[in-house]
Amino acid sequence: MRTLVRRIRIRQGLARVRTGFWPIVQASLAAGAAYLLAQVVLGHDQPFFAAVAAWVCLGFSFERELRRVAEVAVGVAVGVGIGEVIVGLIGTGWWQLTVVLLVSALLARFIDRGPLLVTQAGVQAIVVVGLPAAVANEGAFGRWTDAAVGGLVALAVTLLLPSDPLRRLRSLAYEATTELAETLETVGRGLRQRDMDDLGAALVRGRASEAVLADWRDTARRAEEIARVGVNRAQRGDIHVLAGQAVLVDRAMRSVRLLARRAPTVVGPDGTWPELGLLADEVERFAGGARLLASAVGGGASVEEARAVLVDVAAAADPHAVGGGDLRVASLVVLLRSPVVDALEASGLDPRAAREHLPEL
Repeated sequence: MRTLVRRIRIRQGLARVRTGFWPIVQASLAAGAAYLLAQVVLGHDQPFFAAVAAWVCLGFSFERELRRVAEVAVGVAVGVGIGEVIVGLIGTGWWQLTVVLLVSALLARFIDRGPLLVTQAGVQAIVVVGLPAAVANEGAFGRWTDAAVGGLVALAVTLLLPSDPLRRLRSLAYEATTELAETLETVGRGLRQRDMDDLGAALVRGRASEAVLADWRDTARRAEEIARVGVNRAQRGDIHVLAGQAVLVDRAMRSVRLLARRAPTVVGPDGTWPELGLLADEVERFAGGARLLASAVGGGASVEEARAVLVDVAAAADPHAVGGGDLRVASLVVLLRSPVVDALEASGLDPRAAREHLPEL
């Protein structure tokens, strides 16, 4: 189990590296360019705040709304500027830091309602007061001009290289839905082979997928906010669909975890071994449909093929037929029906149409 969890975490970590690689490269290059620009144009020896401002503004993801980047840039400039003025007048120390933080935050609050602006203004003011005087550049506003250069570089990167929220969302959608498929495959294998280890591994895998599912939900929510002002109408529709699918796949995974938790009690709790072949077939077909759904939502392709497979799975989810007269197996089939409906909804069916594909109990 520990090996399985470690493999899952490594795979999820590599996926985060893949999706964050280019944003981090862009932000790193922007920080270096801001540092160089401040050195060449302003003649500063150590333009520390130019690099800081560029990196803080851009961050490490593609979710770069122009307003958010502008908020951070203005916040950095306000904090550094107020810090320079007050330090020049009253020096440094604990009470000077308190005064600088108070004034910077209040001024930022006056300028705009954005929380990022206030936070960055306060943080940068603290850094200005806390840095040794030797780090400061020549001139009364040396560090402020460095911060302004960094903010302008970040704004230029945001304008010239606009973010595509769909790219990150589809990557997360593919990863999370694939986790659902692999969890179902492990459950199906455990049922077919009556393997308690596989059933336990399925539960572990399902729980470990929570980080990816949460990332998908959170990213979808932020992308919807950005889409209101930052992308075209075609993307707004796709983002809204992906946000809804994130909720549905998460719901399906929760139900599959419940199935994996209950399955060991049915496999052979009292020495009897009910027939599980039909149920294993059903779970594995469900896993195949989930894999097709993952490819569709991850690539922005049609979900018709996935929906067709899932419709067949729903039509066969009859506790009386699959259970073979064993109430324990029938109870697992009942548990399977809920995530099948969620998957059908994720494929584009409305809730009523999805439930209509299930046989009557």
